Amino acid sequence: MMKNYGFGKIVKMSFGEAVNKTRAALQAGGWGILTEMDVCKIMKDKLNKNMPQYLILGACNPPFAERALEAEPSIGLLMPCNFVVREDKDGKVRVEVLDADIILGLIKKNPKMAKLKKEVLASTKKVFKAI
Repeated sequence: MMKNYGFGKIVKMSFGEAVNKTRAALQAGGWGILTEMDVCKIMKDKLNKNMPQYLILGACNPPFAERALEAEPSIGLLMPCNFVVREDKDGKVRVEVLDADIILGLIKKNPKMAKLKKEVLASTKKVFKAI
């Protein structure tokens, strides 16, 4: 499943298992989780709406973040790198990740970012494949 801003796949495991596997893959790949948004809970609490499980994990790889911030101080507007674990209406569990090539491709005139963009994309794809 490829979108124009990310890539994803259906996984044959429960939502909880997919969350745990995503966390483990991120940690093994050198990524930490900075933010966690339980969208299902937020929608229930704020709008009294029920929806399938949906978790956004805002991930950060500190060495990549340091290089990005040195090269482009305003890069924080595009951080962190989001991984999504969600359940669709049919009960299938999906894992999705933002395509670093797209998001970091917004920065066109900084040669330091071109190399970093390739490294971040390779790293997120490696994490994604491990899930």
